[in-house]
Parts: sequence; structure tokens; C-alpha cells
Amino acid sequence: MATVVHDFDWPDRCVVGTVGSPGQRTFYLQVRDGDRIISVALEKEQSAVLADRMDELLDELMSIDGNPASVPARAPEGLDDDEPLDTPVFEQFRVGMITLGWDPSTAQVVIEAHPLVDDPESEPDPEYSPEVLQVRIPVGAARSFAKRTREVVLAGRPYCPLCLGPMDPEGHICPATDDFL
Repeated sequence: MATVVHDFDWPDRCVVGTVGSPGQRTFYLQVRDGDRIISVALEKEQSAVLADRMDELLDELMSIDGNPASVPARAPEGLDDDEPLDTPVFEQFRVGMITLGWDPSTAQVVIEAHPLVDDPESEPDPEYSPEVLQVRIPVGAARSFAKRTREVVLAGRPYCPLCLGPMDPEGHICPATDDFL
């Protein structure tokens, strides 16, 4: 079976956003180029790790002598995207595995998202994915992507100062005290 590749090179938009209220949010990686939009669902933790790894990759590239790719230390002015996801949001697939890479020939960060495997016994294998979302973005856009993703992840429910677990608006039973906070 041939893999269906949803390929975006220098897209108009590449963001992580959510649908739903805190505690009930679904996270999406959404990419748009012209009228073509793909949205794939991912976990909050996957979103956070993607932002962290993207910044780590960019920091590593920035540390190369002379910074040949002109990697910025922070998200450049004017690249922030604070808009909500494009609607309607149609889930193409739920992400099981994300890979992050670097294309030195174009000086772009490459994100590949592969679908969740139906069989819990088997490991995800990018060689045999039925489809993949592949996105190439320049380094400035990658810094902005990581910044926004981190903000989206942190915009959820507040954390309990004692157990660091998420608290609902009604409060929660804190395992650190067994009290309702």
C-alpha cells in the first residue's frame, strides 16, 4: 500500500491550536496553504514535547559556528500567529508519532506526523504509515510555532500548587492533602 503524503512546503500557516474548553480541549496541528487545510489531532503532551524539541533543534543549529542558517534566538517580530484554528476543523487522523528534522538544502525544519497505530502491540513505523503529514517551515516560523504551541499548552486549566495536577473550575481533590481545594 502506498503512503498518502500530505506535503506542505513553506505553508501560509502552521500552528497548534485547540477546540473545546479547558479540561475538554482537543489539540490539533493545522497546516494551511491557500485553500488546502489539513488538521491532525494530537495530545497535549505531544504538543508540549514538539515545542520543546523544536526549540532544542533550533538552539543546536544556532550554535553552529557562524549560524549559517541565520537561526533567530527568539520568535521574530511580526511572525506571531494568535488567531484561532481555521474552521471548520476536520480531523484527518490522530497522531501517533511525530518526527522532527532539518533540511540543510533549504534551511527548513521538517515536521512529520504519522497516524496512531490501531494495534497497541505494534510500534509505529514511518516506513509503513498509511499516510503522513509532512511540513517544511523556515527557522523564524519554527521559533514562532514553538512559542505559540507552548502558550496554547499553558492556556488550559490552572495547576494545583501542591500536587501540580490540573484543577477544574470547581476545584479538585488534591492527592497531596486528600482535601478538596
